[in-house]
Amino acid sequence: MEFGFTIAAYVVAAVLFILSLGGLSGQESAKRAVWYGIVGMALAVLATLIGPGSGLWLLSLVLVAAGGVIGVYVAQRVQMTEMPQLVAAMHSLVGLAAVFVGFNADIEIGRVMAMDAEAHKALQGFAALVAKKTQVEINILRVELFLGVFIGAITFTGSVIAFGKLAGKVTSKAEKLPGGHLLNAAAAAISVICLVWYLGSGSLVPLVVMTLAALFIGYHLIMGIGGADMPVVVSMLNSYSGWAAAAIGFSLGNDLLIVVGALVGSSGAILSYIMCKAMNRSFVSVILGGFGGDGGPAMEVEGEQIAIEADGVAQALNEADSVIIVPGYGMAVAQAQQAVSELTNKLRARGKNVRFGIHPVAGRLPGHMNVLLAEAKVPYDIVLEMDEINDDFPDTDVVIVIGSNDIVNPAAQDDPNSPIAGMPVLEVWKAKQVFVSKRGQGTGYSGIENPLFYKDNTRMYYGDAKESVTKLLGLID
Repeated sequence: MEFGFTIAAYVVAAVLFILSLGGLSGQESAKRAVWYGIVGMALAVLATLIGPGSGLWLLSLVLVAAGGVIGVYVAQRVQMTEMPQLVAAMHSLVGLAAVFVGFNADIEIGRVMAMDAEAHKALQGFAALVAKKTQVEINILRVELFLGVFIGAITFTGSVIAFGKLAGKVTSKAEKLPGGHLLNAAAAAISVICLVWYLGSGSLVPLVVMTLAALFIGYHLIMGIGGADMPVVVSMLNSYSGWAAAAIGFSLGNDLLIVVGALVGSSGAILSYIMCKAMNRSFVSVILGGFGGDGGPAMEVEGEQIAIEADGVAQALNEADSVIIVPGYGMAVAQAQQAVSELTNKLRARGKNVRFGIHPVAGRLPGHMNVLLAEAKVPYDIVLEMDEINDDFPDTDVVIVIGSNDIVNPAAQDDPNSPIAGMPVLEVWKAKQVFVSKRGQGTGYSGIENPLFYKDNTRMYYGDAKESVTKLLGLID
């Protein structure tokens, strides 16, 4: 069979990608799962280079090498704290690729249809596939590439805005143009009209108009979402990029692209649903960009933030039998995970029960805190999810919150007008003593005030998280 190696390689690569996704669900198997993905992608690229439509070897190898160099450069420079915006940036590239491939497919369809039957015999690759299709099949192909371009364009601008919000280059506030959702609806309606126009005429013009409308939708959807909800947005865009790839896979007749796109799209959608549940958000409202705004005037926070020095925190730790550490984005920014790991080892060596409480969206990206703690050699068995540890706070002597705000905010339960109202949170305020390691008195990335900081059993341990935790190491008896 012609191109039998390519077909077999695609099957093996697809299996490796499935194994990779499955392995990433556990910390112990994650490293092996990453290698499954690497081998699968290498095999897929090789099979594509020598498979149907192969050619332009020099250009292909130059582009692969250039991409590899850029990838290594970015991987070495990007910190773990910048992973959310890196993921958003990668999604934008997938979306842009889908747009380019879709337009290229349309141009190729037009070129092939303009040829006579005799000229079709000399065609290869995608062009040869197009030449064998009936008019009905051509229209189906156009619908597929239209959807690929539509989803890809939304993914591109949406991911760029998400990157800007996460990197602090775009305001983290939810902002919509006058007209709000009506503008999105109008752009979607224009896209539907363009589809009918495109199928009837085969012209490039409706495809261009739809692309512009989709680019606007992606921009306006994500601009209308607040910074506190960016973790869900990144996951949602991950799903979009997968469906864009799958749609283009149908257009190109590439089975592996269809499988991989479906895997990415479905896993991203499932993760988005899990995160929506963790943040008490409606999945539909996420897709429509209808959340992240204020619900009304927030409750007044009374009292004052009481500061404490390292010796006071150390004394409480020395006297405590049970300790729970709640890490957040501030720990990642300060790169304090190693110091936190050393503090944990020191406390456990003195017979204290030390555990970690991880919120599903801590650190702007699911699993972010787990990766940092694993990197610092914190034992897996003492790193617990919110649902596993929330009931234990009333029996806990000391809780140390390191760089977290929204995930430990009691306003989620007490204030129906809070932007995070109804969001499940770690109920740290129920512990006997709470120490919050924080740079200053600001409200953090999301701009939401936290009543926890004003409670009678809470003390604010101000300063850089790494330096603050390091000071405690020498004070633990």
